[in-house]
Amino acid sequence: MSQRYIEAREKYGNIGVDTEQAIEKLQRMEIAMHCWQGDDLGGFDFDGPLSGGIQATGNYPGKARNAEELMRDIDQAFSLIPGSKRLNLHASYAIFEDGKWVDRDCFRPEHFRKWVEFAKERKIGIDFNPTFFSHPKAKQFTLSSTEEEIRKFWIRHGQACIRIAEYFAEELGKPCLVNIWIPDGYKDIPADRLGPRMRLKESLDEILSMDYHKEKVFVSLESKVFGIGLESYTVCSSEFCINYAAEKGILALMDNGHYHPTETVSDKISAMLPFHERMALHITRPVRWDSDHVVLFDDETKEIAKEIVRNDALERMFLSLDFFDASINRVAAWIVGMRSVQKAFLYAMLQPNEALKGLQEKEDFTKLMVWQEEQKFYPFMDVWEEFCVRNQVPAGEEWLSVVEQYEKAVQSSRSAEL
Repeated sequence: MSQRYIEAREKYGNIGVDTEQAIEKLQRMEIAMHCWQGDDLGGFDFDGPLSGGIQATGNYPGKARNAEELMRDIDQAFSLIPGSKRLNLHASYAIFEDGKWVDRDCFRPEHFRKWVEFAKERKIGIDFNPTFFSHPKAKQFTLSSTEEEIRKFWIRHGQACIRIAEYFAEELGKPCLVNIWIPDGYKDIPADRLGPRMRLKESLDEILSMDYHKEKVFVSLESKVFGIGLESYTVCSSEFCINYAAEKGILALMDNGHYHPTETVSDKISAMLPFHERMALHITRPVRWDSDHVVLFDDETKEIAKEIVRNDALERMFLSLDFFDASINRVAAWIVGMRSVQKAFLYAMLQPNEALKGLQEKEDFTKLMVWQEEQKFYPFMDVWEEFCVRNQVPAGEEWLSVVEQYEKAVQSSRSAEL
């Protein structure tokens, strides 16, 4: 225990904050690291460009080209991230052994056996996402398609993913979040907004009509304000998502890149908590739009963390990152994003939240502003360093030299072709 940490612990103690308690909470908090940063959301079940209103930009060398390389990169990132982790997996990362390929509506638990083995060895849980994009049957619409054959295909895919999620939960002994996001919408002003939403509702109803273990599998629905080629209308809007989740007793997932630029998820959390027992978040960094930049220790990330911590809602949240930046080293991107979110939550845990609430209730807004500003200069980084030391990972930028060595020894040998 360093002298700087001892002094920081005393300083925070003087305002009623227990740094040991904060470190313990952060140690237990599980954040799901998204697999798709490692290969730019390519997956293993189809070759070809991304489609469905998404894209990855950049061509930094060293991209993982198969499951073995992706797992190795994930391990490298995990080794430099303190605390507890989970893995967030897209269905398109199915692993077909012996070349026995099947389409997405026929995915089964055995296609994810290697991911379960990977998770068991690391004692982590897995969250899961049906992949409703980058597929011949996802050219324009999926669950809201006018074509019954297309809708049925994606309904079967959604149900298959719930069965796979049960497999994850049972094998790993941890609940699994299944998050549904679809890329359905129109580039220009539609003549019928209601029809696609009614078809989406019917499709979701059919997916959820299957029998599954609701204490092991939590289904969420994710909204989006627009996408590439879907600028005027998205079927699964925020209002649709929240209303459907409330009616069906599933989770509403909020991605802080999926709203208008002047909206903030940090403000929405407290509006959702009175009505939803559990919530799910995809934490990203939009730059003017849903651009999925690497998460930083920025104001909105800190505000999201503060809203969750001050309302004692950590146990009610499924937290995951969601970005894919191919312009920089992909392992470094994971590490920056995960550590930034952890820093934001530690910063929130080190706030004298009850005292600040008391000032607001007394309408002492002058003192509230002063205290909030002064908190920014408390020795937060000394507590972060202690947290890293206890987890035996570098506290500062020295972790980058490890990634650079890994890039030189491992990633640089990967050619564009297998």
